[in-house]
Amino acid sequence: MTRSIEREIRVEASPEVVYEVISSPEHLREWWPDDADLDPAAGATGTVTFRRTDETKVVPLTVVEADPPRRFSFRWAYDDEPVTPENSLLVTFDLIPAGGATLLRFAETGYDEASKPDEMLEDHTTGWDYFLPRLAPYAERQAQRP
Repeated sequence: MTRSIEREIRVEASPEVVYEVISSPEHLREWWPDDADLDPAAGATGTVTFRRTDETKVVPLTVVEADPPRRFSFRWAYDDEPVTPENSLLVTFDLIPAGGATLLRFAETGYDEASKPDEMLEDHTTGWDYFLPRLAPYAERQAQRP
């Protein structure tokens, strides 16, 4: 069995708006990490930062695909090592136009290569189930801006 997280969300905003929300650091910070430092271009590297009361976790990432407004994907490492296909998870956002809105298909794969795949999958499922529902309302607010 291949372990992965897959979600589908309808966003009442154009694919262009949703693409900005999932790829630009200033928008990412509003619904996902506490901080993001990346250039949304294929091959670019960066980081996302999560702050908890007891720790700050800085996670390196590499942009795999940047195809506005259709697909944005990146790999983020399990630990502080430079990102490789062997030590990272692949996150993919596919954006499908849906009558003035966007159908966002999210997938995170690569758990089978992890040292503790079930624990990591559980942790990330909890995380994405918290963060992904924040994406649509934020993107919809951006779409309303003049």
